[in-house]
Amino acid sequence: MCSARNRAESESRGKSSSLMSAHREVNAARQSSRPKRKPKLGQNFLIDSGAARRILDALDEIGNAVVLEIGPGRGALTRMLAERAGHLIATELDRELARTLKQEFAGKNNVSIIEADFLRVRISELLESISKSSLERVKVVGNIPYYITSDILLRLFEQHEQIETIVLMVQKEVADRLAADPHTRDYGLLTVTAQLFTNVERLFTLPPSAFSPPPQVHSSVLRMRVVPKAELLGVNPSEFLRFCKLAFAQKRKTLFNNLRLGYDEGSVRAALQKTGVEPGVRAEELSLDALALTYKELRGTPRRSGSP
Repeated sequence: MCSARNRAESESRGKSSSLMSAHREVNAARQSSRPKRKPKLGQNFLIDSGAARRILDALDEIGNAVVLEIGPGRGALTRMLAERAGHLIATELDRELARTLKQEFAGKNNVSIIEADFLRVRISELLESISKSSLERVKVVGNIPYYITSDILLRLFEQHEQIETIVLMVQKEVADRLAADPHTRDYGLLTVTAQLFTNVERLFTLPPSAFSPPPQVHSSVLRMRVVPKAELLGVNPSEFLRFCKLAFAQKRKTLFNNLRLGYDEGSVRAALQKTGVEPGVRAEELSLDALALTYKELRGTPRRSGSP
């Protein structure tokens, strides 16, 4: 078991390196609208009970499922989950909130409140803590603090093999990027990263008044059903995302000009000709499939030293 865990941790580190540029896109999406004041740990607590029910419904049937809630806060969604979920694991970083929740749910055998930083725990270990198989797939839900959205997304994508569905409330600007289509200004590396691991659905958007204290931005709820596409596309996930990082390196540049920063110019021209991609297009105009085809044509081509 230890050797299997070591392998898993090694693979996770490789994926983490390749996902960091998508992490930066999330940071960019929230820079201009970051709230001036944040409560401790950046929480904006959901107070709209109707929205909480819609989030719960987005998880579909959970009677026999393990649900992982990230940052339950004051428990608005937690109380509803506790009534329906086969088992609920809620990870809360704030010590005072975690203690209050532990007291409230002390009599619920199907609820585990864990005081922990989600970024430092592994889903397999959380499952083992409740005597579940470490290979079980969970449903993830959470109202994510905006300042840490990128880190949480990164962590979830790293552990996608143990996740069935993700329902998250995020800043609307980040949701726009996650759910973007090609040929739109929001389409970029973050979009491609999310699509490589999941199918993304935008569900609904909430105003600041749905939270306490109200943030200075709107929030959107997304559902991401985990459907890994790397094998179907015939790509190595970490290598493909490294290629995509290069393709989207400078948004104003054409795909050809970005790719020649990392590959020989002749190789890039030949690859684009074989895939039928015009050299003058930008990466944001290519679907995940088209990006994968271009990557495969360049796979094995030596990269320039010092390239992104």
